[in-house]
Amino acid sequence: MRYASIVLLGGLLAGAAQADPRFDLMEALPSPHVYDGGWEHFVGGGVATFDCNGDDLPEVFMAGGTNPAALYLNRGGFRFERGDFEPETGVTGAYPLDIDGDGHLDLAVLRVGENHLYRGLGGCQFALANDEWGFDGGTAWSTAFSATWEQGAEWPTLAVGNYVDREDPDGPFGTCDDNALYRPEGRRFGPPHVLTPGFCALSMLFSDRGRDGPADLRISNDRHYYLRDGHEQLLSLSDLDWLSEDDGWQRISIWGMGIASRDITGDARPEVMLTSMGDQLLQIARPDGGYDQAPYDIGTYAQRPFLGDDGRPSTGWHAEFGDIDNDGRDDLFIAKGNVDQMPSNASYDPNNLLMQTADSQFEEAGNSAGVASTARSRGAALADLDLDGRLDLIVVNRRAPAEMYRNLSEAGNWIAVRPRQAGPNRDAVGARVEVRLPGKNMVQEITVGGGHVSGSLLPRHFGLGNAAKVEVRVRWPDGTHSAWQNVDANTRIDLVR
Repeated sequence: MRYASIVLLGGLLAGAAQADPRFDLMEALPSPHVYDGGWEHFVGGGVATFDCNGDDLPEVFMAGGTNPAALYLNRGGFRFERGDFEPETGVTGAYPLDIDGDGHLDLAVLRVGENHLYRGLGGCQFALANDEWGFDGGTAWSTAFSATWEQGAEWPTLAVGNYVDREDPDGPFGTCDDNALYRPEGRRFGPPHVLTPGFCALSMLFSDRGRDGPADLRISNDRHYYLRDGHEQLLSLSDLDWLSEDDGWQRISIWGMGIASRDITGDARPEVMLTSMGDQLLQIARPDGGYDQAPYDIGTYAQRPFLGDDGRPSTGWHAEFGDIDNDGRDDLFIAKGNVDQMPSNASYDPNNLLMQTADSQFEEAGNSAGVASTARSRGAALADLDLDGRLDLIVVNRRAPAEMYRNLSEAGNWIAVRPRQAGPNRDAVGARVEVRLPGKNMVQEITVGGGHVSGSLLPRHFGLGNAAKVEVRVRWPDGTHSAWQNVDANTRIDLVR
């Protein structure tokens, strides 16, 4: 018999009044952290958020480019200490997941050069595991990652996206590298399967867009280097075949940088946000598995700076949905910043904080909220760093210090849900967390991937507005459901299978 039990982890009472969002820039790190480097680090600059010591406080791993990457341990109250982690350079980003199912989160680290899988040992200690796990890290310039569990597999399937082939003498333009798929063979990884053609991937996401399994792999690509004949890609994992227009897949060509996914229409089908140079494209999911582009007046295109007099197109990188003020409507953060000195695009390019209104529009609040940094931002994360029920913000910048913002908004009620199951796929990647309250249903899919080389594996955060109680259940990766459970607002819970 399948069922879900609830483990209460504690919570805070929160006021229900809403006001304009407000963040404070904190001096939380022991020293400034900078993502640096030449053209191989024009892209990248990711951040990973996860709890690696079991205290519920999210740790933060930041890429450094030519500077060492760093793990920062969360000591509470917005105090972070440098963790004991191998001083890796060449790192573009990272994603947490429990590869071997031992209860300790591992870390997939992407690099310019050999990619590394680190086995979590507990207590925020890690050991390089490429050889032990049969993982061929390659020598490519890696800039995208996603993972999923295929039916019956003990270990996850990993996808790694690569950018320009640095060894091609005809490059860099028109010389995009191939990507790689790693399927497990028991409790090790088999040789990589080459995914070709590659069109300079900058983001990947496994998602069960049809809600019927298995997950498809969506790849967002940068037309700056593929030049022509390239497009956004969708791979069917069941037969390793690229979907085409005949399958209902609309091929578009953009300067693809990042992917964010969240159901914002209430039909349980995740919408997709694609960042780019110029328009940021929100795609609205249709019942047939296809997408319609959101109308322009929805307010998400964010194609030019909203401050200053630099009228050139913006450059979007990491995008992430999250309910900033806990009003029950997901908002959207977009990290912005010129590639380097690209004259066609804005150099004064503030980050966006787009707040969703009651009529499903999005309104800019980045400046009034205090997060409109004009550094060359890259990766980012929304995470409740101080466990007060409000999503805080981390932004990694190129050639400028990373920023940590504390969310001090007047906010409504909330709930944070973490699915758990025994055996492989302990964190239920591919599951859907469903929250039901009067007049509204909310669904979030558990995924590993997306963003701009920035990964997170934390409890799923839902804003609830004034609701004091909600019903919660999980649709597990195999399609079965737990029973609906009544839960008080302002709690963090485990739903254990």
